[in-house]
Amino acid sequence: MIISTSRPYFAPYPGFFYQANLCDIFVILDTVQFPRGSSWITRNRFKNDQGTLWMTIPVWKKGLGLQRIDEVRICHEDRQAQKKMLSLKQAYANAPYLTEHLQFAENLFSTAFDRLIDFNMAIIGHLMLYLGVDTEIRRLSELNIKTGGEILPVEICRFFDASTYVAPAAAGKHLNAALFEKAGIELRYAQARSCIYPQLWGDFIPDLSAFDLLFNCGPKAREILFSAYQTQSSRPPSGFAALGRLAR
Repeated sequence: MIISTSRPYFAPYPGFFYQANLCDIFVILDTVQFPRGSSWITRNRFKNDQGTLWMTIPVWKKGLGLQRIDEVRICHEDRQAQKKMLSLKQAYANAPYLTEHLQFAENLFSTAFDRLIDFNMAIIGHLMLYLGVDTEIRRLSELNIKTGGEILPVEICRFFDASTYVAPAAAGKHLNAALFEKAGIELRYAQARSCIYPQLWGDFIPDLSAFDLLFNCGPKAREILFSAYQTQSSRPPSGFAALGRLAR
């Protein structure tokens, strides 16, 4: 049994789905603390005629103190959803495969999701379907694991009686390899290497939301994605901190 974990990022970049495809069960860390500052959980990058198009999901934070990710609520003021949908349609109007995902996007932004976790998981599910990733997804909140910190991934592996844990290469500096070794769990790393594919609007920008890959490449997206990454052994490669794109 191979396990991997990740936070529930907003419209994740392609490496997120490569990581998910490596394991039998992909655990979404929905009960860990929501970051105080900017985070990939609420924003990501797309592309338009000006270059990078940032899209941010507004959430309620003021006066709420520390929140778990699954407690964060979306702010629906100022017609932000309609504005974001318009920006997306304008940016990708000439993308060859936009129409395959347009109905999903319109339904997504017209649905008044209360919790950010449910909004992000709807997107992740759609992207997994179209990238051909059929890994089982579980939320940490379903597992009744009370521990946290550096022992958490080990306890998740124990919960599923897993023999292997796969982590992004840059996560090596945050993981205690000795805990995995003591538990008899093999620790492996997925090494980032941006997948290259045809994009609209000039020079290629790496590691945009996986929607960019699907809008531009359609059925070829899966092949492009899985030819761009590799897994490594139980030690992070030298200089792994430079591979931070995979550890968003």
